[in-house]
Amino acid sequence: MSSPLFSESTFENLRAESQTFSGETMTLKGAVNKSLLLFVTMLVPAVWIWWELENQDPWITNNMRTFLFGSLIVGFIIALVISFKKVWAPALAPVYAACEGVFLGIVSMFFNKMFPGIVLEASTITLLIFGAMLVAYRTGLIRATPMFMKVIVFATLGVGLFYLVTIVMGMFGVQSFYSGNGILSIIVSVVVAGIAAFNLILDFNLIDEQSKAGAPKYMEWYCAFGLLVTVVWLYIEILRLLSKLSSRN
Repeated sequence: MSSPLFSESTFENLRAESQTFSGETMTLKGAVNKSLLLFVTMLVPAVWIWWELENQDPWITNNMRTFLFGSLIVGFIIALVISFKKVWAPALAPVYAACEGVFLGIVSMFFNKMFPGIVLEASTITLLIFGAMLVAYRTGLIRATPMFMKVIVFATLGVGLFYLVTIVMGMFGVQSFYSGNGILSIIVSVVVAGIAAFNLILDFNLIDEQSKAGAPKYMEWYCAFGLLVTVVWLYIEILRLLSKLSSRN
């Protein structure tokens, strides 16, 4: 899941809600703190899974497969619920983060077993992109204009459709070119990673706009959740891209 929920119409609806809200309001500091808390909540199970699997042989068991697909499915369902019920974000966002931690821990170990050191590279690149996008947003180098938002949202929806088609093809035994390491597959991975990176601008803008508008307090958790979703998506795409490049060597 990425951030198509942060569309222009979403912003308009949130502004309308903020104008009529009179209770405790969201702050920029609160959103930042919630974001950090969710990232820590995600990292704890990821590190624990890594620690448990590192010296196991075989490292992947039926139980691990259950954890892998279970965390993926539960996380996806929770993400959908939060997207439609923003007020539930304070309760569900930490659960989503924990599920993502389990999922990322197993997936990261899988890639690192095949390509030692790739997780450190992917993590570093993800952090560098995050920092670059934050600087670009804060300095005004990249602005979340209505046109920019429309382009990124439609591009993100296009990626979602591409994922869906790829999954359906796989269910019928048809392997997509995207799973290979060909030039076209690498180019598509670069484009998808780029779209994920630009989604960070939408996340930063949502946090900025909602904190200035005096949105309800639960929006701190909702914004933090959206930012986590995008960062996880970006990390996975970087991981896949690096694995394709490494397999060509």
